[in-house]
Amino acid sequence: MIFDKTGNITIITQERATIVELVANIDKKYDTIKNDHVIVNLFSVKDVKVEAINDFLLLSKKHKLTKRSFVIVTDKVSFDEVPEELSVVPTVQEAHDIIEMEEIERDLDF
Repeated sequence: MIFDKTGNITIITQERATIVELVANIDKKYDTIKNDHVIVNLFSVKDVKVEAINDFLLLSKKHKLTKRSFVIVTDKVSFDEVPEELSVVPTVQEAHDIIEMEEIERDLDF
């Protein structure tokens, strides 16, 4: 698991662990990212299933309560297949776009 912080955005890239292990590791290190927008990049994970993405649901809800964005990047699962509480996009650039849009919505109190 690699943490790459730029400004107020932390990109977490998965290398070897399973998604279940990744979620547990992020939860353990949550205090280091709780004030940042988070992008979880799953591009190096070969077998991504909807059920595995759903493991991020509680972590995502917890993070969004702090008025920060939590976005998952994978092209192996469509955003239509996951709960609407999860933000799933196919590219890192789209993750940055989601964060920008959500910041605007928060500023406008949507």
